[in-house]
Amino acid sequence: MDYLEMYLRFAWRYFKAKKSANAINIIAWVTVGVIAFATACQILVLSVFNGFEDLVKSLYASFYTDLKVVPSKGKTFTITPEQLTSVKKQQGIEAVSLIAEEKALLKNDDGQTAVYLKGVDNNFLKVSGVPGKIVQGKFNIGTIDDPGLIVGYGVQNAAFINTEGAFPASKPVVILAKKGNAAFSDPLQALSEGVTTATGVFAIQQDFDSKYAITNIDFVKQQMAFEKDEYSALEIKSLNGVNPKLIQQNLSKLLGANYKVQTKYEQNTSLYTTLRLEKWFIYALLTLILLIAAFNMLSALTMLVLEKQKDINILQSMGADKKMIYKIFLSEGLLLGIIGAATGIVLAVIICALQMKYKLISLQGSSFLIDYFPVKLQITDFALVTLTVLFITFLASFLPARKAANQAIELR
Repeated sequence: MDYLEMYLRFAWRYFKAKKSANAINIIAWVTVGVIAFATACQILVLSVFNGFEDLVKSLYASFYTDLKVVPSKGKTFTITPEQLTSVKKQQGIEAVSLIAEEKALLKNDDGQTAVYLKGVDNNFLKVSGVPGKIVQGKFNIGTIDDPGLIVGYGVQNAAFINTEGAFPASKPVVILAKKGNAAFSDPLQALSEGVTTATGVFAIQQDFDSKYAITNIDFVKQQMAFEKDEYSALEIKSLNGVNPKLIQQNLSKLLGANYKVQTKYEQNTSLYTTLRLEKWFIYALLTLILLIAAFNMLSALTMLVLEKQKDINILQSMGADKKMIYKIFLSEGLLLGIIGAATGIVLAVIICALQMKYKLISLQGSSFLIDYFPVKLQITDFALVTLTVLFITFLASFLPARKAANQAIELR
């Protein structure tokens, strides 16, 4: 520790000391400024990505459940009441909802649109966040004889569906492709038709709002001619504090190879992968700014070595070995990096704090769920950016420091 303090003292004295060539001071301060700017940009951009990632995940979490059981092959599977009871008894599971889903056409007098018709049971209220996203009407799936229909906001607009107000609720006609491999001479015979009453509209995110309609599971199974124990999926909510991965492993062993158990992440892998790739692409791009600062640092330290040739000779004559000279000038480069990184981090934290409190930077347009840039500071981002800065400054300091260490003694 004492040696480190000594090297940093040398580095600090060399940094603030007046040089014979003013350009050395200018380049050194420009280097610190560029490092501070790049560090602040990295922290800010990563924090904004964190904010948007949390926002998107919260929206998708309203639709995707903690766990989902789907068939390994095909579109449906059979699960017996005994198997279903065993699933519900698994440790860590709070609720299980049965799902029957198929593509359908919603049609009424005013318009029509293709949707994914999702039949759910009453447990859907316990496993999904969709019921909490109702913006019109109410979440009422009705019964097999009088099914209610909850549509996404985009579906409502496409099919001109009304759920409340001065006009009576719409009664869209649901036309489904009939399940089964039977051949029909008349294609219309392969379609089943049923009437539902629009009861509610949900708004989560465009991907869901423009594709999905939810109704009673028994109605969908009837229209699709499902067998008694035939379903498209099981949607599961885990207890708070329980690792879904552990439940996934237990269910996979219980149900066997004919069933696939997916976590929330696995239900939409492409989304999470895209978010991460975008974040790290921007991080890599901003790291290029640090590389530009590294060239400035290389120039500044090289000129400093030339400036301090006499000091180097004196230190060598007093017994300082090459290793010590090397560490002194290496510390000089690291000091520039530390000052720049610290300044950039402080600046980024101040900007993020102001944004979180006062929403200074707004989003343009009216189609966003929020009207400001969300930010979220993470300690891992600070650690990553700091290590990146120190690594690049180490590389930039290596050559000048080695040149100073290899300088021959020339006392005059």
